[in-house]
Amino acid sequence: APLAESGGGSVPAGGSLRLSCAASSFTYSRYCMGWFRQPPGKEREGVAAIDRNGWTTYADSVEGRFTISQDNAKNTLTLYLHMSSLNTEDTGIYTCAAARPSLCLTGRWAPSLKAEDFAYWGQGTQATVSS
Repeated sequence: APLAESGGGSVPAGGSLRLSCAASSFTYSRYCMGWFRQPPGKEREGVAAIDRNGWTTYADSVEGRFTISQDNAKNTLTLYLHMSSLNTEDTGIYTCAAARPSLCLTGRWAPSLKAEDFAYWGQGTQATVSS
């Protein structure tokens, strides 16, 4: 798959998880990436995003607890989401996404949590936080 997440699992409240997303097939927009999540019974929401220059943005609910980063090695980019101080409201399916090339290539795309900015989506990985 062009975007492949891993690292989900079950942790107690207060614990940490690190999610990974391998983006090996995107040349143009793989540097403009984001994480989204869908809690049980709720709509998908943006969690964090990063642009070509390493600028980041976070949802208010995760600011200070989550960190998005990316690592480039050869032709494969790996996107990470380090999550700490987890609580039960962080439970959900976490999906990584790559922004539209038409946005990313301009070099002027600011990291965004708007789903419409993203054209490519992974399958998702489940993160469950127990009380």
